[in-house]
Amino acid sequence: MARIKGGLNAKKRHKRVLKLAKGYRGARSKQYRIAKQSVMRALTSAYAGRKQRKREFRKLWITRINAAARLNGLSYSRFMFGLKQAGVDMNRKMLADLAVNDAEGFKTLAELAKSKIA
Repeated sequence: MARIKGGLNAKKRHKRVLKLAKGYRGARSKQYRIAKQSVMRALTSAYAGRKQRKREFRKLWITRINAAARLNGLSYSRFMFGLKQAGVDMNRKMLADLAVNDAEGFKTLAELAKSKIA
């Protein structure tokens, strides 16, 4: 039986990696061995970046809620505690959106939180 060489599969693999490395600078987009290392690192960073993005957004929402709560005479923690006591079940993303786009609506929530704390 004749020996089967792996040229076709290797070429497919090389093409796939070089396609992923498109746009990289210099040898990183031209030479397979270097491109493979760059692509592996990039994919690792992309995975980590997707996790970091969630952290960053939560941090941003909390900052916005805190700023709006302080304009209404509450700290972030007291505001959130008041909402919990009042039974308001809103996530931070929605609260941050209210704080930025609907100041009056946020003010009513702040008043509700104040009344439940005191």
